[in-house]
Amino acid sequence: MIMSTQCDLCNSTEGLVEYTVAPKDETITICSTCAASIEDPAQNEKHWNCLHESMWSTEPAVQVVAYRLLTRLGAQDQLDMMYLEDDIREWAEAGLVSADVPVVRDSNGTVLNEGDSVSIIKDLPVKGAGFTAKQGTTVKNIRMVADDPTHIQGKVNGTMIFLKTEFLKKL
Repeated sequence: MIMSTQCDLCNSTEGLVEYTVAPKDETITICSTCAASIEDPAQNEKHWNCLHESMWSTEPAVQVVAYRLLTRLGAQDQLDMMYLEDDIREWAEAGLVSADVPVVRDSNGTVLNEGDSVSIIKDLPVKGAGFTAKQGTTVKNIRMVADDPTHIQGKVNGTMIFLKTEFLKKL
């Protein structure tokens, strides 16, 4: 597919890039605004009003992305209006993150992912370990805690501990 001169989702002409619609190898053209929040659409929810129009695209890859974004935004009324062929719906659903996986956010609302580095924003006494995790300490290569978006696991002073996300800032 040839890269178009405007965003396939919102029609913007600023900062255009190609976006691969996994798991297939097809691409669409998106603007820098769409690219910045496509993985976590809730951070720029108002921008996605553009999906009212792009969900009607004749391009299957655009339909797939619109379906995924509307699903993540919980826009059931629009999803009910969308008609997708069975193979396109399977493609769209194959790329959705499981609804069972909670989104983990730091104290500023930034999404945290497995392997990220964070900084502690407040001195935290560590129960049972006999030390205090000092403000400004960097915790590298964090791990997510299953089914608990308010905690992560990381090493501080050589000890693997659980940390509340409300006391962390992504680096």
